[in-house]
Amino acid sequence: MLAAGLGVRMGGDAPKPLLELAGRPLLAFAIEAVQHSALQPVLVVVSDDRVAQCVPHGVTVVRNVAPERGIASSLQCALRTLDSDPDVEGVVVGLADQPLVGADAYRRLAAAYDDGARLAVATYGGVRGNPVLVGREFWREALALSGDEGARVLLRRHDVAEVPCDDTGDPTDIDTPADLIDVEARWRSQTASE
Repeated sequence: MLAAGLGVRMGGDAPKPLLELAGRPLLAFAIEAVQHSALQPVLVVVSDDRVAQCVPHGVTVVRNVAPERGIASSLQCALRTLDSDPDVEGVVVGLADQPLVGADAYRRLAAAYDDGARLAVATYGGVRGNPVLVGREFWREALALSGDEGARVLLRRHDVAEVPCDDTGDPTDIDTPADLIDVEARWRSQTASE
């Protein structure tokens, strides 16, 4: 889970992963989805101590000391941490500012790996979103990326399996205060109808 972004479009002092949706931090929703997917190990890449303090027990905190270098630097922090574990053959990468992505999306990307995919992306309505699967054979290339694009660069360069995840959740990014208001309204509408 990448949670080290600077969140400059949100304004304010609070780190974006700690902004609240329905009274809970965005980060809590994102981590919960990964935990419910049963994928292991679970890592959260952070740059702010306040975010690190909100990561639950059993989840590994990885520090990105240079978040200004973009999302590629956060992906690389995760890959470097996992590189020494030969049992980890791929990573499924999600974002902390997408609190409505569901556990089934993570499971489907892992299943795509089991079916032979080494690069895969969740799609919603035919549009690529998150999470993204990156097999170990692409890690060296990912470690050479720079800037505010991570695995998306790999998805443009190589064949990729698109995994339909329409019924697993909502991939909306929360980048601005208006995004948060919109997602909050959809959350309330969804929970009211359940």
